[in-house]
Amino acid sequence: MRVIPQNRYSPWRIFLVLLALTVLLVPGARAQMGKGRINGTIADESGRPLEKALIVARHLESEKALESLSDKKGRFAMGGMRSGRWRITITKEGYEGSFLDVEISQLKANPPFALILKPAAAAGSGESEDAEALETGNRLMEQEKYDEALAVFNEFLARRPDVYHVRLNIGTCYLEQGDLAKAEAEYRLVLDKARENGGNDKKSLSTISKALTGLGETSMKKDDFEAAGNYFSQALDISPNDEVAAYNVAEIFFSHQKVDEAIRYLELSIRINPAWSKPYMKLGYAYLNKGDFDKSLGCFETFMKMDPENPAVPAVSKTIAAIEGMKRSPAVS
Repeated sequence: MRVIPQNRYSPWRIFLVLLALTVLLVPGARAQMGKGRINGTIADESGRPLEKALIVARHLESEKALESLSDKKGRFAMGGMRSGRWRITITKEGYEGSFLDVEISQLKANPPFALILKPAAAAGSGESEDAEALETGNRLMEQEKYDEALAVFNEFLARRPDVYHVRLNIGTCYLEQGDLAKAEAEYRLVLDKARENGGNDKKSLSTISKALTGLGETSMKKDDFEAAGNYFSQALDISPNDEVAAYNVAEIFFSHQKVDEAIRYLELSIRINPAWSKPYMKLGYAYLNKGDFDKSLGCFETFMKMDPENPAVPAVSKTIAAIEGMKRSPAVS
């Protein structure tokens, strides 16, 4: 690993740090419209089209939300979507709600969706109440009201101890509050319970992966990076084709200034899904952090070619110009 003297390029480094921050601070960046579109149909289990079903699409990074209603033939369409991960939620009175997470592209046509809603009567008594409680708890977590969220989740768990995976949410609340001992205890309880139940079906494997990731994040906060890497590796062994999981692990390492580890997981995310632009941008900043200007430029340029409508493009363009200025500077030669 090449070590750059701390006093070298310091004015440029300060400038580049400020540029990097503009990715998050550019006014109106989160509200920028995209060119992606989706369409599909909503029907019941018999295939009958459902009119006036509410479709809400929420961008999982910026929280930007779009809405649409299905027509008499159950059809819907939605535009103005940025590239990236979106959560599509469908609700209609008298039916169970449904959601799915999808990758949206602005550069090519997105496949249509054919979605089925089950009648609410198909759910067992109290299931609607359970879903509402979990939704309330999740909303409180998003608002960083962790004590209130814990109260909701613990009340739910007292009523439904069989739904043990709610402890993942409880663990996350404790993690965000800095109570690492309680967070670790909750994640371990989930892990043990999922393994007791066999741990081979898709749902159990997903739960185990999430518990391992939670233990990894807890270890990171303890500065135990060896343990964190071990937990994250186990989680990715279970979900080897989850590019988002790999990217999220990279984000955690990057935020803790473990740049080499972040690069490793960003490159894994790209290998899993080379068509996803976001890891290229983050990889550009990681290589910039290491002083590898050529690799940084290559990643930034790939990102901009893949996703030219992304709201981060103006900030990345400025960073590219600054790097090129640094390369022309006599101090770099």
